Amino acid sequence: MRIGLHGKDVHEKSSRLIEHMLGQLKERKAEIWVSEKFEKLVKPSLLADLKYKSFQLGDSLRSLDCFFSLGGDGTMLESVTFVGKAEVPILGINTGRLGFLATTSREDVDTALDAVFEGKYQVEKRTLLKLTSSTKLFEPRNFALNDITIMKKDTSSMITVHVKVDGEPLNSYWADGIIISTPTGSTGYSLSCGGPLVYPKSESFIITAVSPHNLGTRPIVISDKSEIGIEIEGRSKKYLISLDSRFETVDESVKLKIKRERFLVKLIQLPGQHFFETLRQKLNWGLDIRN
Repeated sequence: MRIGLHGKDVHEKSSRLIEHMLGQLKERKAEIWVSEKFEKLVKPSLLADLKYKSFQLGDSLRSLDCFFSLGGDGTMLESVTFVGKAEVPILGINTGRLGFLATTSREDVDTALDAVFEGKYQVEKRTLLKLTSSTKLFEPRNFALNDITIMKKDTSSMITVHVKVDGEPLNSYWADGIIISTPTGSTGYSLSCGGPLVYPKSESFIITAVSPHNLGTRPIVISDKSEIGIEIEGRSKKYLISLDSRFETVDESVKLKIKRERFLVKLIQLPGQHFFETLRQKLNWGLDIRN
């Protein structure tokens, strides 16, 4: 079995976990691929006796059977940029606190490895957002699993974001910015700005304003078959566009279109894992003195 590995932060506790995982993969005779970024973070002694291949952003990973993301949700989002169109199933192994995406804890690593090598897991398909623009921003990785945001920059003044859905004017948002998120991203930035929780299998996008000036502004859920058109204006003339954790600066001349990406992200779900279970753990649902 060919396994890809990526992480972007290595500390003492995660180093021990990585050493254990590499030993387990070697014992199971897996063909190991390591991202160059992760390779530079891991102690050389952990890789000294290991035969592996290295890869970098842009390399094709279609020959991999599985991809392990070692870290938190941020590492998972970065792993998606490595996998891209290859649609290799990704397992998020959390080396810190439980995440919404990286849901396998360090204590469950051996169980997770058994499930992967025995094929006892399900693959959950998640929708991606695709950004097209007049300035070809972020290409060729102009996609996002969680959200695309448009934010003000270099000023305290609000901006105006004009939004159309399938060519029909929706709203001119007077705000610090707006967030367009997938159901996967509904538990992220959108949630902190008052957006709804949306079940991952829902075929929808969520548009949420960031600190809107008009109190009548509310988040809206639309079909993921829609195309969203965006134009920006404001005093600063410079704005931030972000795709998950990546960002670029643009001016008001840029015109943006957002729609559903053609390919998907495949997340490995182990037995007993479910979106509702993650919500209960992360949001403390059901915890009450009456229980």
